[in-house]
Amino acid sequence: MKFSSLPLYVKILAGMVLGILLGILSIQAGFAAQIDVWVKPFGEIFMRLLKFIAIPLVMISLVKGVGNLSDIASLSRIGIKTIGIYVCTTVLAVLVGLTLVELIGPGKMVSPESAAAMQADYGTTVAEQNTQAEAMAETPPLQFLVDLFPDNLVGAMSDNGGMLQIIVIAILVGVAVLFAGKEKAAPFMNLIESLDAVVLKLIDIIMRYAPVGVLALMAGMIADTAGNLELLGALGLYVLTVILGLLLMIFLFYPLLLHLFSKIPVRKFLKTMPPVQLLAFTTSSSAATLPLNMETVEQKLGVSQRVTSFVLPMGMTINMDGTSLYQAVAAVFIAQVLGIELTWVQLLTIVATTTLSSIGTPGIPGGAVVILLMVLSSVGLPPEGLALILGLDRPLDMLRTVVNVTGDATVASIVDANVKD
Repeated sequence: MKFSSLPLYVKILAGMVLGILLGILSIQAGFAAQIDVWVKPFGEIFMRLLKFIAIPLVMISLVKGVGNLSDIASLSRIGIKTIGIYVCTTVLAVLVGLTLVELIGPGKMVSPESAAAMQADYGTTVAEQNTQAEAMAETPPLQFLVDLFPDNLVGAMSDNGGMLQIIVIAILVGVAVLFAGKEKAAPFMNLIESLDAVVLKLIDIIMRYAPVGVLALMAGMIADTAGNLELLGALGLYVLTVILGLLLMIFLFYPLLLHLFSKIPVRKFLKTMPPVQLLAFTTSSSAATLPLNMETVEQKLGVSQRVTSFVLPMGMTINMDGTSLYQAVAAVFIAQVLGIELTWVQLLTIVATTTLSSIGTPGIPGGAVVILLMVLSSVGLPPEGLALILGLDRPLDMLRTVVNVTGDATVASIVDANVKD
């Protein structure tokens, strides 16, 4: 089999392994300095491409997602309940992720010496973080709300750190589309659809370069940190933390929500969902799983067609519980590896950013990575820290998608039980 015909996640894993080996070899052979000169720049190019596409992706996806809810007026009761429950489950997933990563502390396996070395490599110091934390503590209590609204759209779009501002503006534009009416807003939404297609194709092109970018990033990281084997152990514990959080959502929190708010027996739900979950795992796509999910929820779980036809497609767009949990764990893990203590304000920012950006996370390989980059920027973490976990994203994406589609089915079951007369 040719390398070019391999799945993207296999290529990225191969790039990660080759990057680690190249970094270790450079240390052993004494040419680590040359890695910074001739290899690391290709990783920096990859990071710049991700940063470049991030804001257009979020802006366009959010406007499209909110603007396409044009039938919400005729299904207002279903719409309000659906959006409310989706937001609640997403916040729950983020809190589960934050709790686990704080309790387990996978990134704390890295010694202070190694953390200091990586801080220097990524241009981040504890002193800088403390300065940011002090500045946050001195701001007025409602300044956080004021900062959600930019006074200059171009200025907000020029800074990846203004992610929350972009999200708020995009949602407002989407709501304006709804009030303008489907007919009048049609030309604008057609433009958004076209831009969305172009942006997604750009991401596809950028992610084709991902194996080379990951190889360069990993080689540079290993060479700069003198082959830090502690990091490999921390990465293993990080993966287990994410998996534990995803399992808790499927086997504890979703069943609990079904038991409390739905008429569907938990055992029946768990027995019915495996075919949908298996398809989600193998395709790693909520969109590809949607037809089977709708058929299963409607015909085997007995949820009404009017609910499934509205709730599940909306869930594919705005409900990303597994992805949000992963992003929360990943952001805190990167901070822990770099020896950075996040304040409660920064943790709340992670909750807000991951929850709101889940609306604009596209169901394609690489989409969640771009959003994670924005989450890191929103709390002042170096985007280059993404290199620590990028090689593990695709396998975890398969597991995240299982949680995403299971969450959609759970919410559909709850909404159905609460809108029937």
